[in-house]
Amino acid sequence: MIENEEIKEEINEEVNEQEEVNQEVDENNKLEAEISDLKETLQRLQADFVNYKRRVEKEKSEISTFANEKIMTELLTVIDNMERALDSCNEEEKSSSIYQGVELVLKQLVDTLNKFGLEEISAQNEKFDPNVHYAVMQEEMDGKEADEVVEVYQKGYRLSNKVIRPSMVKVSK
Repeated sequence: MIENEEIKEEINEEVNEQEEVNQEVDENNKLEAEISDLKETLQRLQADFVNYKRRVEKEKSEISTFANEKIMTELLTVIDNMERALDSCNEEEKSSSIYQGVELVLKQLVDTLNKFGLEEISAQNEKFDPNVHYAVMQEEMDGKEADEVVEVYQKGYRLSNKVIRPSMVKVSK
């Protein structure tokens, strides 16, 4: 009987050990599943954060570009007025130091704006392009091809390859 009891005890101990092992295996499987879920969540959060950073950078760039465009557009009026003032001077006035000073300031202003991406759209004697030119007049002209820009009333400008003001022009028929 003692043997039977010892065998029963051993069997019970082995069963208990097996149950403990099974519980530990189940616990281990649960923990591995939780780790896997947490890793997936972490990867999604990292991807979301990278996308967020890209979006913020793009928005900052767009805001900066929009602000530059607005400032440049406002300064174009100043450039136009300075050019009109210089064009209205007669030959005697063109030799004055005031004229030359205004001319230098205008050149400095245009050069500074060019550094920030502003560029003048060439128009005179070019083929009319509705993407960059705005025709305000058409006229038949001898010796000129049809749709050729024959006169520029107001210069056009691009900012970083985007037209911010088309050239106002007269076009030949």
